[in-house]
Amino acid sequence: MLTRALRTTTGLWFAMAIFISAFLVFQVQPIISKTILPWFGGSPAVWTTCMLFFQLLLFAGYSYAHLLTKLATPRIQGAIHFTLLLMTLTVLPMTPSPDWKPQGGDDPTFSILLILLANVGLPYFLLSSTGPLLQAWFANRVPNGSPYRLYALSNVGSLVALISYPFVVEPALTTSSQGQIWSLLFCLFAAVCGFLAASQFRKTRGSEKAHEPDVVADNSERPAWKCYFVWLALPAFASMLLLATTNHVCQDIAVIPFLWIVPLSLYLLTFIICFDREAWYARRWCAGLGVLSLLVIHGAAFWATRWSMPIELVAYFTAMFFTCMVCHGELVRNKPTPKHLTAFYLMSSAGGAIGGLTIGLLCPWLFSTYVEMQICMLSAAVIMSGVFLIDAQATWLGNTPSRRAIGILGYCFVFIVVAFVEFGGGDDGIVKSMRNFYGVLQISESPWGTSLIHGRIIHGFQFRHPRLQKLPTTYYGEDSGVGLALKHFRDGQPKRVGAVGLGIGTVATYGKPGDYFRFYEINPKVLEIANDNFTFVKNSDAKTEIILGDARISMERESSQQFDVLVLDAFSGDSIPTHLLTKEAWDVYLRHLKTDGVIAVHISNQHVNLEPVVRRLATEVGFECATIASPDLPPQSMPARWILMARGNAFIASSEVQKRSLPLSDTGKFPLWTDQYNNVVQLLRIY
Repeated sequence: MLTRALRTTTGLWFAMAIFISAFLVFQVQPIISKTILPWFGGSPAVWTTCMLFFQLLLFAGYSYAHLLTKLATPRIQGAIHFTLLLMTLTVLPMTPSPDWKPQGGDDPTFSILLILLANVGLPYFLLSSTGPLLQAWFANRVPNGSPYRLYALSNVGSLVALISYPFVVEPALTTSSQGQIWSLLFCLFAAVCGFLAASQFRKTRGSEKAHEPDVVADNSERPAWKCYFVWLALPAFASMLLLATTNHVCQDIAVIPFLWIVPLSLYLLTFIICFDREAWYARRWCAGLGVLSLLVIHGAAFWATRWSMPIELVAYFTAMFFTCMVCHGELVRNKPTPKHLTAFYLMSSAGGAIGGLTIGLLCPWLFSTYVEMQICMLSAAVIMSGVFLIDAQATWLGNTPSRRAIGILGYCFVFIVVAFVEFGGGDDGIVKSMRNFYGVLQISESPWGTSLIHGRIIHGFQFRHPRLQKLPTTYYGEDSGVGLALKHFRDGQPKRVGAVGLGIGTVATYGKPGDYFRFYEINPKVLEIANDNFTFVKNSDAKTEIILGDARISMERESSQQFDVLVLDAFSGDSIPTHLLTKEAWDVYLRHLKTDGVIAVHISNQHVNLEPVVRRLATEVGFECATIASPDLPPQSMPARWILMARGNAFIASSEVQKRSLPLSDTGKFPLWTDQYNNVVQLLRIY
């Protein structure tokens, strides 16, 4: 909603520059993140690290805008910014080359930050500075205009960018095309912003005073330190909640732009609503609905209610939305006059950066579990209940002693419910918890044996009894797809077996004297657990070797291993590393597979139907395939689905496979997944 000032020619130029910059800021995030995601094992932490980088650079851009307007005259401001715009054009296009792929399996946080800095650092820095800098110029050029409306407009541009990516950009364009189009749009932005920077030269010398801010003057006093604290703390918590919620939903579904973009879009929507018009933030409704959403989430958890994926997403995103509405609504209630505009944005961006640092670096270093989500949920309960109580006592509830007691009891009830559910549950036999870039791994002990858990998914189980310790369990039983392949393919002959994903090494129990099992594992903690807490690998009769690092990158760099059987079982929680299911990945696998070899792909997933992807790949490379379902026989066997693929029909047509095969479903004309194009959204199970 544009004011009369924005309808002028000057206002339109400012509006255009800010809208385009905001659009580019939030288009580059999913583009670059999806481009480098395959290089780092498809971990959810890739997105968290990227968000940390963008928040830090946003703070740097806001700092630049604040210092430039405070220390330089309008002419110097224009000259500096115009020069930086020209310099930025020399680093385009922004898509990183494959030379940036990591070499080993160390913590890749620094590598990701370095890739982002080298490829999008300078463009993103200038884009992030555009909002506060141009709002300051606008406030000086159009004294009667409201620069905060431009901030709302910038968030509209950001929201358009985010919504268009999963529904328009990602389905229609390859990642390389996305990067090229983004670079062209940046050139358009540079032209518009360069024009505004050059227009600063047209100011008369008499209107400039050395070292005076280029913001309309007013007689307002400097904000108190409490205001600066509010400007810092509220955005910090909103940022923490955004990242914690995104991390939570990605752990058990899939690391895909859709699940990055939905919470980020809701987060930006709260900015748009709150900054466009203060009246749109109603304390009573926002805080009240936020408290209600938290009670629904924790009430369902208390009664052990298992939701379907869409309902669970809606519940968590609703709680996040109303919490961010309260944080940003209270932030706007404490905003300063335009004289202190850049300081306000600087502190807000610093809060966002603090939130990113807390979730991206501090929490993984301090905690061995994802306790930050629990902390955020409890903090959200405290904030929203407190705001709701303040509003109630000031309006409909009143502030008499008896009514004050009712309000406090309600506040305590919400706090106790959330605290009990988040921190009062049992440990389910957890004896060890480990956390790194790739997630949280936990060791659970039961009377029967030991399990490895990632998120809410069991990744392996071994019996405690010595006579049962070599028995294949969970998804790898003798009736499973991988069991059939390893037992019956070339039965009695030595085999060379490759396994993408180590887990606890259950597959190694099929090893016989003369066999060779080569495991590829990206997570050093998994290797440590498989060696220290389980005995499948060390007690295998086959020769075993474990290669640390991303499986696909490792296989690309080594000579052909001539595997008889290749097992693909690289899951993170219940999420999918999509880069292992593309045509380019399959070309790598086929180079390492014997002509008549078998590929066994584990497609069990609660939320994503992977069968169309794998069967389309099988058709592309000329393989026959069969889908095998294994029974649920706890504690030994868990239900699992595998697809067996082979060139030629001999093994697939064998009686051992056919009597376990499921009827092939009609996948239609499913598109082939490539590194440049893959879309998990179309595979989500809606139930």
